[in-house]
Amino acid sequence: MKQFIILSLVILACIACNTTKNVSTDNKASVQVSESAEDSTQYELIIFDNRFDTYLITQPSKEFYSNQYYQSWNIRYVTEWNIRHNNPLRYGDFYETHIDYQNTIDYGIDLNYRLYYYFLFIEKEYGITLIKRAKTAN
Repeated sequence: MKQFIILSLVILACIACNTTKNVSTDNKASVQVSESAEDSTQYELIIFDNRFDTYLITQPSKEFYSNQYYQSWNIRYVTEWNIRHNNPLRYGDFYETHIDYQNTIDYGIDLNYRLYYYFLFIEKEYGITLIKRAKTAN
């Protein structure tokens, strides 16, 4: 009986040590641009904020602006994002992922569109101004 109790305590201790905590990333923004391993080079944008897709469907279609328009803004946004990522003491840990976006690569309109609207989503949902944009006069 004594061995059974000791064995039970050891098993319970092992189970308690192996429990995992599910961390929600709802309040963290993170994005990753990755290259797919297929015959032709394709890129994938992975966004870890599950509210983004709901936001994206409320935006204009990807043809509303040109690929060059999206790319131009993305270069500015990514530069600012990575500056903040590299300076967590100044900007906090919100920018937890470095975005590997290179201005010499054509990622295509799909990825550029999603990335552009991701930055606008961050500004709207989290109240963070990454880049001050001029307001147009009416």
